[in-house]
Amino acid sequence: MTTQLLVTVIDDDESVRESLPDLLKELGYAAQAFSSAEEFLASEIVEQTRCLILDIAMPGMTGPELHRELMRRNNNIPVIFVTAQGDESTRPKMLEQGAADCLSKPFSDAALLAALTVAFGVN
Repeated sequence: MTTQLLVTVIDDDESVRESLPDLLKELGYAAQAFSSAEEFLASEIVEQTRCLILDIAMPGMTGPELHRELMRRNNNIPVIFVTAQGDESTRPKMLEQGAADCLSKPFSDAALLAALTVAFGVN
């Protein structure tokens, strides 16, 4: 049996936390979901996570703040940012900060799969 790569979803939107892990499992990944960056950092999942799907705008620690904190800790997990509030400047800004990709909600299954391909190609 092969080990599935763990993709962790962090989003304050409950519908995303419920639906996205199901889609990731259909795509052949293991999946976990958290409602906040702080909850994720306090978990034992951080070291097992191979890719983060991370909402940009969340209460408390934002997605970009979590990404910077992980880099500060030398934990270079590939990040795919997702946002419902971005404009045309959001994606280039997130890519410049080291994200594997940045998707605007709602995004297609194909866009997610392409982003995951980029994220795992980064490692």
